[in-house]
Amino acid sequence: MNPFLPELDRRKTQSAVEAIFEKYRIYKTITFEVREASFTASYTERFHGPTNVTSDQTASVAIYNVDMPAARKQYCEIIESIVERLGEREQTLIRERYMKQDDVFDYKVYNHILEPPVSKDTYTKIRTRAFYKLALALADRGLLKLQELEKAAKSKMN
Repeated sequence: MNPFLPELDRRKTQSAVEAIFEKYRIYKTITFEVREASFTASYTERFHGPTNVTSDQTASVAIYNVDMPAARKQYCEIIESIVERLGEREQTLIRERYMKQDDVFDYKVYNHILEPPVSKDTYTKIRTRAFYKLALALADRGLLKLQELEKAAKSKMN
């Protein structure tokens, strides 16, 4: 392996990248709930003395309602742009298995979606290579930390 590229733990990398795609699918499929400001008075205990805190509930709700959908959209666009840089088979695998529905399984992808169909071992090699590339790209964007995914150094005592 190239000495400039880190050696990543395959299982940790797979679980981290799958978590990123889970968040992507949630952002794509679950609608955003708009918050509304409450206009009814609420009675809360107030202690004496200045708190030096002012609150503008309407402004904070408006900021949330604008910023959250924009952040979700930007996150999805980042993930999509990273996947677009993969090879053709890797793109197909990632899009069909991780970016669409939750009920797509590995065997469906390697038997029915990839053209020509591949064996389970070949599918695993393609997926592992794609996850490695994705982990590097996601770390470059600040969505993953490579230090947490690197293989533990094995002691060389013989």
